[in-house]
Amino acid sequence: MDNKIPYLLEKMCDKSENEAYDYADKLAEIGTEEVVDQLIEIIKGDDLDNAYLAARALGKIENNQKALDPLLEVIHDSGNKNKNGQFVQALEGFDLSNKFVDLFRVYLFGNFKSSNLAKHYLDYVEFDLTPRVLKKAEKHWNHFENNVSKESDDYLMKKDEVETIFQEIKNLFSEE
Repeated sequence: MDNKIPYLLEKMCDKSENEAYDYADKLAEIGTEEVVDQLIEIIKGDDLDNAYLAARALGKIENNQKALDPLLEVIHDSGNKNKNGQFVQALEGFDLSNKFVDLFRVYLFGNFKSSNLAKHYLDYVEFDLTPRVLKKAEKHWNHFENNVSKESDDYLMKKDEVETIFQEIKNLFSEE
């Protein structure tokens, strides 16, 4: 089986391959630590198409948590800001319970697709929230507020959403 992995990786990354998604899915089915490590290297690489396929595969692997931080690094990389939607989409296959601040950042600063996906996660994932997490989120909100036009529809909509999110979190802490 080990010699099958390089073959599948090669086929997944082959630009002339029409079934690249199938090869990504086969790698996900194997799902060993070796596969995860190889896919992490690909998401960190310069080829965006291959990185998307690797992220897709990683999202489908059961024991994939070691890939979460490298995937978030790729998502937060400013060079990927306008093309990270597929990376954010792959996050649905991960345990995001400790990644509230990362998702909040994507919601605030991401492109349309990334921001909407992050908002979905913020709404539906059960997070491990602490006062420290809230402080970090508030810091990112202040940064966002200081760097955006206060008249824009995007700002006004997010301001409303963020105030609601912060109030719900504060309510959780006051119940404890």
